Amino acid sequence: MFTSDLEKHELIDFLTESPTKEIFHHDNEEEYLHAVGKVTQAVKKFLNNNQQPFSGVSPTHLKPLFDAIEFEKTHDNYDALLKEVEQLYTSHAVAFHHPAYIAHLNCPIVIPAVAAEVMISAINSSIDTWDQSAGGTLIEQKLIEWTCDQVGYSKKADGIFTSGGTQSNLMGLLLARDHYSITALNHNIKVNGLPPEASCFRIFVSEKAHFSIQKNASLLGLGEKSVIKIKTDRSFRMNTVLLEDAIKREIAQGHIPIAIVGTAGTTDFGNVDPLKELAFISKKYNTWFHIDAAYGCGLLLTDKYRSLLNGIELAHSVTVDYHKSFFQPVSSSGFLVRDKNYFNLITHHADYLNPKDHDEDGLPNQVNKSIQTTRRFDALKLWFTLRMMGRNKLGGYFDTIIETAAKIADLLHFDSDFELMNESDISALVFRYRPKNLRLDVCAMNQYIKKAMFNEGKALVAGTKINQQFYLKFTLLNPLTTISDIENIIKIIKKHGNEYVRLNQASADFRRN
Repeated sequence: MFTSDLEKHELIDFLTESPTKEIFHHDNEEEYLHAVGKVTQAVKKFLNNNQQPFSGVSPTHLKPLFDAIEFEKTHDNYDALLKEVEQLYTSHAVAFHHPAYIAHLNCPIVIPAVAAEVMISAINSSIDTWDQSAGGTLIEQKLIEWTCDQVGYSKKADGIFTSGGTQSNLMGLLLARDHYSITALNHNIKVNGLPPEASCFRIFVSEKAHFSIQKNASLLGLGEKSVIKIKTDRSFRMNTVLLEDAIKREIAQGHIPIAIVGTAGTTDFGNVDPLKELAFISKKYNTWFHIDAAYGCGLLLTDKYRSLLNGIELAHSVTVDYHKSFFQPVSSSGFLVRDKNYFNLITHHADYLNPKDHDEDGLPNQVNKSIQTTRRFDALKLWFTLRMMGRNKLGGYFDTIIETAAKIADLLHFDSDFELMNESDISALVFRYRPKNLRLDVCAMNQYIKKAMFNEGKALVAGTKINQQFYLKFTLLNPLTTISDIENIIKIIKKHGNEYVRLNQASADFRRN
């Protein structure tokens, strides 16, 4: 085997002096603690150094730094590695925890969930089958049971953790499609593919519903044409009169209503569709009723505002995003069904993974309910959170968010320089800066404000379009954000707006001269 004693001794030296110390293993405990300790210090530095939501860095600045990276050349210590990561990432990472970040649906996260992440990543359980997760399976099931109870479902309900709202909405539409096909057409899509009638299937949503409904309809082979958008009322909630008119019109054209999707917390406005009315219409026309509560699921935590979700218990399926409204790190989401038997529509058995005899033996394999196979143990983050903090404390955070958003709405409403578009059920406010006697393009000015704020990085807001007009948007998901923080952000908005006016006036004066 060895050509010489020297070669043999070189191999022995290599194995004894350079063991595979990077593998997570009981012999490498010190290396693990050293690495995690170094990363913890880097996170501490991120918290201390990032005193505003964003650095303002541009892609043109960062791209050359990445071009210079050669993966063939490695670092010999964590200090060098983390210095590189700081330069490329942490110095410029958007700080969702900062009170001046009120742009997208990103929440600050609670520390118990961060602690759980360490355990999740290290132990690396896969929550698809019992023989890969054991207690992890039961933890996930217990949390799903708890969430179903908060929704108001009976003991027949069930669910699964997912990667996010888009996947959960996909599962809702998938079950809606297959349930209709097998119950009304006696056609099993899982076995036989789409029936000829599928081209006539129709899904009804608010015009303010999440874009994932259209995207998922396309992925399911129904096409974007299958999604019928219903106009909203003045409060940006689905208009139920127009919904029923649309259903009747589609039926008259030979089309088949298979699902109604209600939104509990629209992305732009944070408003909740009339869920009870939608449930009544769904039952009347024998459609699947799915509720996208990715944003509004936080209302499950609060007794004070829980009534906004009345009717959610009537849905066939519900999307919840713990990583939007339960202060969890990404990813942590869930898909719930009123009747666990609905999952039979998507269950597949593999002899090497989840054979049918496991069902007979009572072994709980979560893959039976999921469109994913390998899944992270994301449920542990919520377990840590609830066991350390409890529902009421999380609910208190959500109460604060809702009440602060209402005060912000008053602030904008009574400031004559702003045009406020909505009152929010939760915490999303759409508005624009529009000083009196302004003769410039309002949309262009607000687009300039958003871009200038992003480049500056002191405060981040979002933007959207309503009736082809551009507006700014506050999305408040941080209980630490105060009215004082908002007043400062408003000053920043006005500063950049006035800057836009000055630049345009200077340009006009130059052209005249």
